[in-house]
Amino acid sequence: MKKILFTLALLLGVNALTSAQNRTKPAAPKTPFYWESANVYFLLTDRFNNGDRTNDKQYNRTKPTGKLRGFEGGDLRGVIQKIDEGYFDKLGINAIWMTPIVEQIHDGVDEGTGFSYGFHGYWTRDWTALDPNFGTRKDLAELVSKAHARGIRIILDAVINHTGPVTAEDSVYPNDWVRTSPKCQYNSYDSNINCTLVENLPDVKTESKANVELPPFLVEKWKKEGRYEQEVKELDAFFKQTGYPRAPRYYIMKWLADYITDFGIDGYRVDTAKHTTEDVWADFKKVCDQAFATYKKNNPKKVLDNNPFFMVGEVYGYYIGGKQYYDYGDKKVNYFEHGFDGLINFDFRNEANMDFEPLFSKYNTLLQNDLKGYTVMNYVSSHDDSWPFDKKRVRPFESGTKLLLAPGIAQVYYGDESVRPLDIPGTQGDATLRSFMNWKEMGTDVYRQAVLEHWQKLGRFRRNHPAIGAGVHQQISATPYVFSRSFQKEAFEDHVVVGLQLNTGTKTIPVGPHFPNGTRLRDAYSGKIATVTEGKITLTSDYMIVLLEKI
Repeated sequence: MKKILFTLALLLGVNALTSAQNRTKPAAPKTPFYWESANVYFLLTDRFNNGDRTNDKQYNRTKPTGKLRGFEGGDLRGVIQKIDEGYFDKLGINAIWMTPIVEQIHDGVDEGTGFSYGFHGYWTRDWTALDPNFGTRKDLAELVSKAHARGIRIILDAVINHTGPVTAEDSVYPNDWVRTSPKCQYNSYDSNINCTLVENLPDVKTESKANVELPPFLVEKWKKEGRYEQEVKELDAFFKQTGYPRAPRYYIMKWLADYITDFGIDGYRVDTAKHTTEDVWADFKKVCDQAFATYKKNNPKKVLDNNPFFMVGEVYGYYIGGKQYYDYGDKKVNYFEHGFDGLINFDFRNEANMDFEPLFSKYNTLLQNDLKGYTVMNYVSSHDDSWPFDKKRVRPFESGTKLLLAPGIAQVYYGDESVRPLDIPGTQGDATLRSFMNWKEMGTDVYRQAVLEHWQKLGRFRRNHPAIGAGVHQQISATPYVFSRSFQKEAFEDHVVVGLQLNTGTKTIPVGPHFPNGTRLRDAYSGKIATVTEGKITLTSDYMIVLLEKI
């Protein structure tokens, strides 16, 4: 396997510069979008691209930090620049997930890994405002509009479980809003929920349905900003319409739903989902669905399609083999029945060590049976997983092939496609996973360009063919290794054939029952065209992979 992939890398490296020079802008997707087969690009907003250097240091965030523990300058304007450049189009990306962009605590803390600011977005101070380090509401509106114009959905990150840490500048939310102890023990259902994740990370009392007043510091802040009356008016309308009590969870749900009604975002990735009772997420999905319906009603010309609002959960430790359940040890919970369309699959980065067919057939069996109607989001690396597949980045071709051809949603973590290092000397904890995007290296390194081209070809094929992520997998041949994927929903049908671990040069490939004799097929990897004869095609290319689609 390693020898084959190394040879592929060399072949791609030889052709990378020429291909990059001759590459044209990919055509816009011509097929319907389905969340079950999405190609999601996950980026840390602060670490992706700096499009506006004037907003790099806000709220006097100038204290020395641990390595990669401070704001690095990435922002919404930087994401917009890459949308405009067609970077995501070339990767076949049809959904972008960004870390939280709401206002973070103004100061920082040391959790034992060096002094840190909330560059990652998970330390909320005010859910109703964007953090100026990331950009403005105008920036967000432009980003969503430009992404949608290219058929790209936007997923934001929802944090309801906790606020940001308490600092000398950032007061704690009132006692009827949060608890500050005990610290979670993680050995039972209750010890994951009624507790704080770490020291000094106030836990929102999401289980409470008691009416509470707005935090005084928020009232004071909004008055200074001249928007107190408007915020209260909107809250009054929300609680009147929904009938929900003025409890902490529902305040936050309303504030997060505003990003749907105001900007038209398409989905939420829910942070720390297993650290609240599951009914919280069922309520949140209802609120999001209503907000999405309101947005579509108010903006009929901006509606992309009939897809519902999408919600994927981070139930830390959930794996696809658990099917619809997460096991706390003393209790099993079905999160799919409580608002989630999908869950992040924390085991793909382990199972990517399997050979292709056992991996693909296992995921096909689970998604087409026990998880039918739902999906999982697979990844090989992420922002807080210390055990990614290929941490040393020595198998990037294999990583891309397995992730982008696996059944389910593919989550491309920024830099997977560019061999961005995941092992940074001098860092502590998850900071090593969060270096700035290596744009300069991508532009000068032939090997990285070859890797990027590999991810681009696979990504565009995945985007253009929902059968890859949502279709039925069927092995056609073991030697050579060839499989088909077939998908049908309402009037739409999609069939593809993929060959892996093939010989270079001339190759003969069986195509299975979906492409009858005389059908002209295009290999999306090499661009070569062949006609089916006696159930097979013969083509010549320099690659050991073919991605066959009907012309």
